[in-house]
Amino acid sequence: MKWLSIRIKTTTEAEDLIIGSLYLRGLEGARIEDHIPLTPLEKEQMFVDILPEIGEDDGTAYLTFYVEKEDDGRVVLNDERYTPDEVEAMVKEELDELAVFDMDLGDLTITVDETEDIDWINNWKKYFHQFTIDDLLVIPSWEEVKPEDADKKILHIDPGTAFGTGMHETTQLCIRQIKTHLSSGDAILDIGTGSGILGIIALMYGAGSVRATDLDPCAVPAVEDNLNNNHIDASLFDMRIGNMIDDPRVRDWAGYDKYDIVTANILADVLVPLMPAAAAAVRPGGVVITSGIIEGRETIVKEAMEREGLEVIDVSSQGEWRSVTGRKPA
Repeated sequence: MKWLSIRIKTTTEAEDLIIGSLYLRGLEGARIEDHIPLTPLEKEQMFVDILPEIGEDDGTAYLTFYVEKEDDGRVVLNDERYTPDEVEAMVKEELDELAVFDMDLGDLTITVDETEDIDWINNWKKYFHQFTIDDLLVIPSWEEVKPEDADKKILHIDPGTAFGTGMHETTQLCIRQIKTHLSSGDAILDIGTGSGILGIIALMYGAGSVRATDLDPCAVPAVEDNLNNNHIDASLFDMRIGNMIDDPRVRDWAGYDKYDIVTANILADVLVPLMPAAAAAVRPGGVVITSGIIEGRETIVKEAMEREGLEVIDVSSQGEWRSVTGRKPA
């Protein structure tokens, strides 16, 4: 499928005005590129493995509109057919009319081009390359192990459409806490497993079994593939789709007072209501490891642990992210 793209150079101040104006002409929705810094809340809500690099905000913005092209090269806007040149002229006319507003519109450069569909599901792979976390080499399934890394412990990972490559600071914080507290044969519960990365690493370092939950059905094939890629017996990793917070069937399936380690790499606002279930699942003397906590939000997680009778034994940081670990009294 081919698309006509219309890219406009403007200012952050004028983004909404231009988007609203062109919406009335049939250009619905725009991709916005600017350098407005992300707020801590936005970073927490994004919770992606690879955070975008945002340069210094100079007030410049680019708006790109996409319209599907017909077989004859024309596009349809508000039930009218236009050639690309006619679309460009229409956009220029509309932008010229905005000059009446007391606002910095920028230079309003218009670039009209043609683009084709992109495989967005796989496009992210060009940004994901092998890296190390202490003694662990994390390598995507499409790359080869370098000879100098052959003696490292190696995790082959392909998250598919599930969260979890290991690149995000929160995942690395969890991995280090798992390695700190893990003993051979331990039973693990991983809440919000995603690609299964935490449970698989626990098995690689000697855990005896893993139970895991997730809300996203896409996690199931991702976990299956990653177990297979790392030659781990799938019978050691038991998984269920469901919500530990409000589904008693999932909590009953997970069990109570039975896990040496419970992990939850999610978000602070989810960790708080999740804490009763996590604390109920861990055995006396076991630990609950949490991450996904942006700087400044660790206090509410610590308080949630303490309300459930857990003793906070560690708060670790990496960049702007925090992990909080609590122990259930023996």
